[in-house]
Amino acid sequence: MDVSNTSLSVQTNDQGFLCQVTDWNEDVAQHLAVLNNLTLTDEHWEIILFIRNYYLQYKHLPNARVFSKALANALGTEKGNSRYLHKLFPEGPLKYACKIAGLPKPPTCL
Repeated sequence: MDVSNTSLSVQTNDQGFLCQVTDWNEDVAQHLAVLNNLTLTDEHWEIILFIRNYYLQYKHLPNARVFSKALANALGTEKGNSRYLHKLFPEGPLKYACKIAGLPKPPTCL
C-alpha cells in the first residue's frame, strides 16, 4: 500500500506498518499518527524514539512486559507502566508505538 500526502510517499503493508524501516522520519511518523487517529505530543515522541532506538540497538522488538520494564529503567516507573502507555496509545502501546516509529509489527501483537 502506498501511503502518501503532498510531501511524502512510503510503502506500508496491509496493516499499516512501514515496509522499510529506513523510510521513516518525523514527517512520516506524523502522517502515520494521523492515519491512526493519534495527535503526537512530547510524551508520544519520548516513547516512539525510545522504541526506535531499542530496535536499532538490539535488532529485535521486545514483548510488552520487556518494553514496559525497559521504559521504566530508562524513563522512570511513572512512564514504564501499562496505564501511562495505554493513555498514549489506547489501541495497544507496543503495537502502535512501533507502527508510528516505522518499525515492524511486534511478533507478540495480534
